[in-house]
Amino acid sequence: MSDVDTASAFAAALVDEWARCGVTRAVIAPGSRSTPLALALVRDARIAVDVVLDERSASFRALGIGRASGVPAVLCCTSGTAAANFHPAVLEASHARVPLLVATADRPPELRDTGAGQTIDQTKLYGDAVRWFCDPGPPEVPGNATWRALACRAVAAALGPPAGPVHCNLPFREPLVPTGAPLPDTPGRADGRPWTVTTTAPVAPDGTTVGRLAATVRAHPRGVLVAGSGAHLRAEAVERFARAAGWPVLADPISGARTGTYAVSTYEALLRVDGFGAAHRPDLVMRVGAPPTSKVVGEWLAADVAQVIVDPDGGWLDPGHAASERVVVDADALLDALAGALERERAADGARSPWLTTWLDAERAARGAIDRLLDDARAPYEGVIARDLAAMLPDGASLVVASSLPVRALEWCMAPRAGVTVHANRGVNGIDGFVSTAGGIAAAASGPVVALCGDLCFLHDSNGLLGASTRAPVTYVVIDNDGGGIFSFLPQAPLPEFEMLFGTPHGLDLAAVAEAHGVIAERVDEWRKLEGRLDATETQVLVVPVDRAASVDRHRELWGAVAAAIGSAA
Repeated sequence: MSDVDTASAFAAALVDEWARCGVTRAVIAPGSRSTPLALALVRDARIAVDVVLDERSASFRALGIGRASGVPAVLCCTSGTAAANFHPAVLEASHARVPLLVATADRPPELRDTGAGQTIDQTKLYGDAVRWFCDPGPPEVPGNATWRALACRAVAAALGPPAGPVHCNLPFREPLVPTGAPLPDTPGRADGRPWTVTTTAPVAPDGTTVGRLAATVRAHPRGVLVAGSGAHLRAEAVERFARAAGWPVLADPISGARTGTYAVSTYEALLRVDGFGAAHRPDLVMRVGAPPTSKVVGEWLAADVAQVIVDPDGGWLDPGHAASERVVVDADALLDALAGALERERAADGARSPWLTTWLDAERAARGAIDRLLDDARAPYEGVIARDLAAMLPDGASLVVASSLPVRALEWCMAPRAGVTVHANRGVNGIDGFVSTAGGIAAAASGPVVALCGDLCFLHDSNGLLGASTRAPVTYVVIDNDGGGIFSFLPQAPLPEFEMLFGTPHGLDLAAVAEAHGVIAERVDEWRKLEGRLDATETQVLVVPVDRAASVDRHRELWGAVAAAIGSAA
């Protein structure tokens, strides 16, 4: 027995500081080496703790909490491959700018590279994906100020800007359980204040920048505002700018900006119409957030179109290498300031520009064509399910949508609406960890949570259902097309090896898979019966069967219907 219980004191000081900094949740993947930290988290009443058996599921659950709340969750595990299983979620958090506190327990230095069990090199395990890495070594007394400052710095780095994951690699020597020895004195600041307070403020645009950009917008009446994932724009700022500039808004659903008078929700279908895209090439684009999911939009916004990218974190979000200018300011503040400058010089009658009128007329014709075809659908497919789910959800709900075909179907078919928050793991665009991410979002969200995914995505993270019946409820709507539906839209479709390598039919009863994990499940052949069942009091899985081949035909019919509507409206 040591003279003092250093490990317990160190862990308690970290957790106390994290709580003082506003952290309220932790996800623990069980193990031995992490015992001091796990006990400190569980024993602090300010921290709500989830214990998740599978490390990958645990990491994506913590990611979901951070995505929904904007506050990092502590993600705790033992040493070895447990820490390696966090890597996909760390990468997503990094690219999507989601705050995350990763605390991996480790063997002390004397056991590394000696053949000791459950020991790998965890130093900078996640490479450049983290905002900050620290390995303070095994805790030693005295260390109070060092420990508390470390904890505060970890939260500050996770919150950014830019927000993202932080990796604290924490070596512990045995004994790992409380020894009964006295704890060293580790007092925090008075009145519950954090040891170190970090204050950040949005980067406001200066008057010179606003004046110059307002003149640029004024000189380019054929402009568009494009909003992608991570835009986090206020609807009021978007509406005001679009009205003042006379520009349409092309907003990916996961941007949060597909709402209001000037939103063009049918841009994917419109830009597939022969001649429409060429006739409506903008002279200037202002883009906030990541590029839209749509490949068609990406090709339309080629490098010969002047593009101004607005990002308060200074990210280089330009895969097409088309940016003519990057503006590192708060996007809402910039749009408001630009609108104010444009409004002061705008004609008193406030007449809508011909450019904006043509876009909104096209939106109205295309929206009508899409909705008529979807309304007449006799069998479910991704587009109609995505549109209807987004419309059915009550205000205050969260819609979590999976990568691959579901997120594209939502982009193709979702009508503008307010009151629903759309989440998606579009940092790295993977399907992994989706079930667990949705569970984490439900833990932090205030309204109902509905998660839309495909069958392979669901199966990829079915472990995320373990224990779901005892946690915040999620309604999982699983589109079951018995394989990888997105590949049927891609050049691989005609290959003779298509089904083996890309279609990958599984032949499983997904409702039975869910029930095996202790979650109620049901096959729903009539998808319109989903309405009224989305505000569940316990987690449920609703499986909607879809014909994979027919789905491709139905979506192509949508694009054909829009082309016909635009032709008749011209």
